[in-house]
Amino acid sequence: MNKYSKILFLLIIASGIIFAGADLINFTATSSGGNIVLNWQTSSETNLKQYVIERRSVNGGYADIARVAPQSDRNYQYVDKSAFKTTDQVYIYMLRIEDNDGSISYSKEVSVAHSNVSSVKRTWGSIKALFR
Repeated sequence: MNKYSKILFLLIIASGIIFAGADLINFTATSSGGNIVLNWQTSSETNLKQYVIERRSVNGGYADIARVAPQSDRNYQYVDKSAFKTTDQVYIYMLRIEDNDGSISYSKEVSVAHSNVSSVKRTWGSIKALFR
């Protein structure tokens, strides 16, 4: 291997490390009826295994709520139908981006106020959760 081949090889490897995962364009959360809708887009995805959606309340720790496989159009939507089962009014979401090589990165946090859920729906959701 000559000098230029080694440099080219190192550049190819470095670009794979630098651009591994997903480049998020945006990540949003909105309250819609009794659910919370998460939307995100990426400009590129390389070596991506999956997205893990994490949710927490203002005073709580993060918990995994869903896993989403990569999609060819790089436009994603996830509807969190379980948020109403808690009594929290504000939720904070984050994406954990997992690559095939085991590396992990995180998105920015997004928060949403979720106040339009009736107490009847909240109670019914809690009762249903007991029997799952």
